[in-house]
Amino acid sequence: MDGKICELCATTGGTLLWECPTCRVVRVDDPHYPGFCRVVWTAHVRDMTDLDPGERHSMMNVVFAVEAVIRTLFAPDKVNLASLGNLTPHLHWHVIPRWHDDRHFPEPIWGSTQRDGSRPRAIVTDDTLRQALSKQLHPAENQG
Repeated sequence: MDGKICELCATTGGTLLWECPTCRVVRVDDPHYPGFCRVVWTAHVRDMTDLDPGERHSMMNVVFAVEAVIRTLFAPDKVNLASLGNLTPHLHWHVIPRWHDDRHFPEPIWGSTQRDGSRPRAIVTDDTLRQALSKQLHPAENQG
């Protein structure tokens, strides 16, 4: 890391919603993209192939669970999944709800802004997201 401290080793990377020993789910504070989450691998590794096959499977199960929760709670037109890490070379996935009228559509959210604003979106609290993620990731524990 060229002597730099890794942001995702030093901080959670957003508002913590769920965690297990190997990874965590955080909400990104972006008013234009409510529901934007990151799935962050706990240990400092750069790429998916740094994980063994079981760890890769586990990571993607969490990514897919986050996508399912976002689709249910926010009803986006599309969900983008991205694992870039060019600026932060610590394994993490972006799970981003997208709408046809969002600021960047059809560009990626890091692309050129296409319009100034978008219509208001459903307000979903961090607690609601936490509960939904817990049910999605641990369904047997939530039966009762």
